[in-house]
Amino acid sequence: MNGTGLVWYVAYGSNLHAARLTCYLRGGRPNGGARTYPGCRDHSPARRSVATALAGTLYFAGRSPTWGGGSAFYDPSVRGEVPCRAYLLTAGQFSDIAAQEMRRSPGPDLDLDRVLAHGRAELGPGRYETLLHVGQLDGHPLLTFTAPWGVAGAELAAPAAAYLRTLGAGLAESHTWGPWRTAGYLATRPGAQGHWTPGAVAALLG
Repeated sequence: MNGTGLVWYVAYGSNLHAARLTCYLRGGRPNGGARTYPGCRDHSPARRSVATALAGTLYFAGRSPTWGGGSAFYDPSVRGEVPCRAYLLTAGQFSDIAAQEMRRSPGPDLDLDRVLAHGRAELGPGRYETLLHVGQLDGHPLLTFTAPWGVAGAELAAPAAAYLRTLGAGLAESHTWGPWRTAGYLATRPGAQGHWTPGAVAALLG
């Protein structure tokens, strides 16, 4: 696939929030974050966005250089459902967003043929360096990225308050979830569970 072909980027973490995704597209620093992003080569907004869900679970692990605390990852092997938001982008934009998540500089287009053919492609051992092909929508592939390890092999870590606020804003924006539904979901994810209560997360979300 060349860089001008269209793909759906399926976001399940902070990029559920459109303003946060804009920092990857146009460059900038997300509200509450500590890192400024260079942006994509093509600053155009997503052509469409739709609420969707994936089978699996969301978990928090490692330490985010942007937010502090655990980052959100997706494990498709665990029973459950993960609310997501799919953005219709060019393959080049998806490549540049993935590069920024992988702590690389945007530039070369990713070779997506392998992930489209096999459903999974590991570009490296680090976080967000594993690409997944998770379906089709309106004739375009649904793609996301996560860690090569699953929740069972992860170093779980509690997410930071600013990160949870961003995820909460994204769930409200994309799925119209209220604070208590959002808090009940986020506080019970592996990594957050035992460190955050639904009441504490709901208070963050206002």
